[in-house]
Amino acid sequence: MQIDWEPLVQAAHKVREHAYAPFSKFRVGAALLTADGRIFTGCNIENRTYGLTLCAERCAIAAWVAAGSPGHPQALVVHADLSPPARPCGLCRETLAEFTKDLPILLTNPKGERDLVTLKEIFPQPFEWTGPAHGR
Repeated sequence: MQIDWEPLVQAAHKVREHAYAPFSKFRVGAALLTADGRIFTGCNIENRTYGLTLCAERCAIAAWVAAGSPGHPQALVVHADLSPPARPCGLCRETLAEFTKDLPILLTNPKGERDLVTLKEIFPQPFEWTGPAHGR
């Protein structure tokens, strides 16, 4: 699948404006593209107890799941004000790996810097459940 990154970059940039980050001031936007061409977005939502913070990537995955998980994840853009562009945290990597193993991820920032990586490259050994089937 050929990916047109620009709509995803624009969506991640736009949703980043809605981030709730009063403590860290580190606002992040994410845009997830599915095989059926839909884009699901998310922004980070902080909590004064950082462990309860919802990252932008997991917020986008949650929006996709809440919509009935149409299509399969095909690409992700993460947009944050960090140079070089920020990579997904460990929780986000594990969440993404639940649904796809080799997702292309474009990391961007307001300066225009871009870094194209894959989930497999930045998270080569996700947790693997070997017990009974678990719903998917």
